[in-house]
Amino acid sequence: MANFGHVYLIGAGPGDPGLLTIRGKEILECADVVVYDRLVSPAILGMCNSKAKMVDVGKMPTHHKVKQSEINKLLVQFAQEYPQGIIARLKGGDPFVFGRGGEEALELVAAGVEFDVVPGITSAISVPAYAGIPVSHRGIATSFHIITGHEKAESNGELSLDFENLAKCQGTLIFLMGIANMDFIAKRLVECGKDPKTPLAFIEKGTTPYQRTVVATLETAGETIVRENVTAPAITIMGGVVELGKTLAWKKNLPLSGKRLVVTRAAKQASGITARLTALGAEVIETPMIETRAVEGSFNWADLANFDILAFTSTNGVESFFTQLLASGNDIRILAGKKIASVGKITEKKLLEYGIRCDYVPEDHTGEGLGKLLRDVVDKGELDASRILLLQGNLADDTLLKLLPQAVRWVVYETLPVAELPEWKREAVESADAIVFASTSAVENYVKLMPQSTDGATSYPVPHTSFCIGRMTESAARKHGFETVTSDETTMDSLVKKIAEYYAGERA
Repeated sequence: MANFGHVYLIGAGPGDPGLLTIRGKEILECADVVVYDRLVSPAILGMCNSKAKMVDVGKMPTHHKVKQSEINKLLVQFAQEYPQGIIARLKGGDPFVFGRGGEEALELVAAGVEFDVVPGITSAISVPAYAGIPVSHRGIATSFHIITGHEKAESNGELSLDFENLAKCQGTLIFLMGIANMDFIAKRLVECGKDPKTPLAFIEKGTTPYQRTVVATLETAGETIVRENVTAPAITIMGGVVELGKTLAWKKNLPLSGKRLVVTRAAKQASGITARLTALGAEVIETPMIETRAVEGSFNWADLANFDILAFTSTNGVESFFTQLLASGNDIRILAGKKIASVGKITEKKLLEYGIRCDYVPEDHTGEGLGKLLRDVVDKGELDASRILLLQGNLADDTLLKLLPQAVRWVVYETLPVAELPEWKREAVESADAIVFASTSAVENYVKLMPQSTDGATSYPVPHTSFCIGRMTESAARKHGFETVTSDETTMDSLVKKIAEYYAGERA
């Protein structure tokens, strides 16, 4: 074999990022190039190696952004341009279920390029399942058949389907694509003897926040498509199992079903809230607005002996402090006898991960709350203010120092704004229902990166609704025109609860 990169034909599944396989995610995280289709979830694109070359070859129902023949050649080209590299071809559903993955594989073989196939969950089974429709069910359907809805014969331009045998089939019929042809398909099946009362369901944008199920019968298929404005991407499922969807539909009952939420925390911090929101039915787009890095060599570890209390004001401060502490050859024994203060429960929890229990945590989880608590302790004579060490970031305000002017501050990390967003992520953010902010710096950088929309009279940020942790974050969001909903406590649990309550109120 020539010195080519290795191509992976990866099935992204039907839309829900949780349905991507572990193998697929592992490859995307280290891929040098990602060639992706239109229907791939932006949440899945967010899992890709941040340094990867992202190539959108998305195809629309009525026209192709990039022709299939050109896609085939692109894969070979990237394999040649990236010797020993990893080229991920990310396709909706499964590559070999009407995904034209076979054509791409044949092109790779002809060029001498090695490839792997990473199967994906096909929409033919998963989309009905998300609508509460099992494709097989004892006593109703003992088989199911997956059919393309738009494959046409070259000789006459008609659909190349065996309508006679399909009409006789007692199992579930599942048509992928072809909504534009479904009126014709339904009429031909009836002409060939299939019961016109056969129930069917059109399922749009399956497993995504925008999934919609429209029910009809074979004889009303065409008029239903027009009346309900059924559009691609959608699948059509026919048979008695459709009736089960009335009872078994579960996805739509989740409190955040149908919602796309943008989480602005960095990936390592966002995983907890992302998992909670996803479990409640939301699609989460992780879109960090800031990056943090430790500030090394700006202080002397021996100077810790001069302090009796260490005050942490963020999880970033905790991680940076202990990362540098261990890198210096020290460990937590250097903190023996010192008291530890935390600005709130989230930071307190992060300290506990390092085996450190807090002595002071204010009820008001803000810098002001922490400053007042420590000042009261100083006023009681329990602490010397000059022996308090504040461990903060470069963007921290002077709230604590104003309340504790004799305290000393070490800048243990710096916050840098994300410089830009890729186009695919910008589009995903603009179409979201709400954005989640956990800091004022995230709000400020978001406003710089994302242009505001206008209705002709006023300008407003998109999305307009924001969920905020803490009063300072809320204040920053309001300043820029966001509608704000703020958690009762400065914890992720409280924030997730507030988000669920907000949308529960919408449904009521």
